[in-house]
Amino acid sequence: MERQSTTSVIEISPDAVARTLASRISLYRWRRPVYQTTLLRSLGRVWEPTHRNVLDVGGGTGIVAQSIKQLFPVDRVVSVDVQDRYLDQLDVETQTYDGKTLPFANGQFDCVILSNVLHHVPKRMRVPLLQECGRVARVVYIKDHLAESRLDCLRLAVLDVVGNVPFGGMTSANYLTRADWITLAAQSGFSIACRLSDRYRSGVMSRLFPNRLEVLMKWTPVAHAS
Repeated sequence: MERQSTTSVIEISPDAVARTLASRISLYRWRRPVYQTTLLRSLGRVWEPTHRNVLDVGGGTGIVAQSIKQLFPVDRVVSVDVQDRYLDQLDVETQTYDGKTLPFANGQFDCVILSNVLHHVPKRMRVPLLQECGRVARVVYIKDHLAESRLDCLRLAVLDVVGNVPFGGMTSANYLTRADWITLAAQSGFSIACRLSDRYRSGVMSRLFPNRLEVLMKWTPVAHAS
């Protein structure tokens, strides 16, 4: 973690995450959602307690947005994506958009979440997308990857196939290095206020797919970076 911001840690129970996912995805009736639990716990460590209106960009099935709605102290969660792959019976607002202009007013949300999205976004579209996120909210939370070698890229490509193909998600990707993330933040008008890399895997899996490949960042506008 680079810098600790003033937040009130939100405790995330593995059982609560399991119940949330299992109620909508049959796979998690027998498989423990370790990855999702770690993601949500990491988010809870840097989450600002004043957030009430949340926008999930690139929401996919909508399960991350649903988990935030149920497990975080928020009033409203909206999820948008370029195509409709949302699960049935979600308790969040969902809609599709053109991938360029978020269909919301300036400052309409307290924060934006991009969970495993940006490595799938073409390079030329990343800055405009992040600037749109900054237009509709002050804080942006990004869960993504760090790749410092070709081997890292291969490892992450395998994880994308395993994690996305069963749900119809994207597998084409261009992964970012630590330097890439710093440059992208600056070009988009943000500062990386903090960065976490938590324990997602253990044992053999942690050697095949090191935990350092996973990163969660909190971005704030340069003028207001803490």
